[in-house]
Amino acid sequence: MRWDRIRLPSITSTVFLAVTLAFGNLAWAGGTYKVLHGFTGGSDGGGVFAGVVADSGGNLYGVTTGGGAFGSGTAFKLGRSSSGHWSKTILHSFCSPPHCADGGLPSTTPILDTQGNVYGTSNIATFQLVTDLASAIGWSFQVIYDTGSEGLLMDRAGNLYGEWGPGKYEGLDVFELEHGADGWTEKVLYNFCPHRPQCRDGLLPQYGLTWDAAGNLYGVTTEGGVNKGGVAFQLEHTAEGWKEHVLHSFPASRGDGYPPSSGLTLDDSGNLYGTTEQGGGSASGTVFRLSRQPGGGWKDTILYFFPNGSRDGEGPAAGLVFDKAGNLYGTTSGGGDSKCSCGVVFKMTPQPSGKWKYTVLHRFTGADGWVPQASLILDDKGNVYGTTTEGGPGGYGVVFEITP
Repeated sequence: MRWDRIRLPSITSTVFLAVTLAFGNLAWAGGTYKVLHGFTGGSDGGGVFAGVVADSGGNLYGVTTGGGAFGSGTAFKLGRSSSGHWSKTILHSFCSPPHCADGGLPSTTPILDTQGNVYGTSNIATFQLVTDLASAIGWSFQVIYDTGSEGLLMDRAGNLYGEWGPGKYEGLDVFELEHGADGWTEKVLYNFCPHRPQCRDGLLPQYGLTWDAAGNLYGVTTEGGVNKGGVAFQLEHTAEGWKEHVLHSFPASRGDGYPPSSGLTLDDSGNLYGTTEQGGGSASGTVFRLSRQPGGGWKDTILYFFPNGSRDGEGPAAGLVFDKAGNLYGTTSGGGDSKCSCGVVFKMTPQPSGKWKYTVLHRFTGADGWVPQASLILDDKGNVYGTTTEGGPGGYGVVFEITP
């Protein structure tokens, strides 16, 4: 992600800053919150704008935007022992040009392939971390392509998909990196905004992509569209190539949210879920659902807006994740604690009435982290893992766990 597009927290701090209308009853249900690692901004990194990803053994992988050996960020692993203790290993310290080719300021969540190799992006490169028994730390780092991305997605063949730019029309594009015998080659799937200044198809795609079962891609743009507040889009995979469809232009009504502040999450029925950082009935952001209609269109439903931000959070700046029971989990970047406004972790439970019950799982206070801006993950036991950009015992962000 380009440094000028990282969303900095609204709280002024002396620590690292270089970087629904149908809604149900509110509730408080604090699980057990634990900081797994607090970053200090030094050699261990600092400024955690990305989330973490887990391997089959429950180890967590992530990146920091700053710190490390060269001050340009790190890739790290948090390993859990059989006793439950967590230890951190720096897998790579980034080094920005002109001294290095791997870039710096990584700010998007890494992904894993089926062999457990790690893929991610810096501000100028896509990289791979491969297990290497000959290495002192057991990993080797390699730049596989000289471009970054707004997050990565991998298909079953091991090809990578992302969003970057400037694109043919300077509106950014969606691309595929295909792995072949001679390395990785890039193919642009779609260029946004061919008809300036309208950009009805959207402008500046961000926050990553997701698949449906048919192999179509879904994502959002932060600008453009008929209403100029961004769009939710589908890239349909056809025999003739990839065709874009705008599913929703934000804001489409007075109570609608804008702009999209996360990628999209699909449920088993093909409905799409996401967040906006502003708008809604309280102007503090929304959680929304897009549902396919019999006639082929999509219906936008506001599942929740944030009517009491100072207590229950406001300004969601990350995506959503489902548990096995169909509950949604997410975070807000502000609100929650009246003194800190450091954000919350929340859960939304569908009700028989069709409404959703909103529950605060944790309110950040600063000492335990503040300003989460990356999506959560859940393990098979229902434990929740996430990150904050700042705060915590070292002042430069945390990786945390919430157990039921």
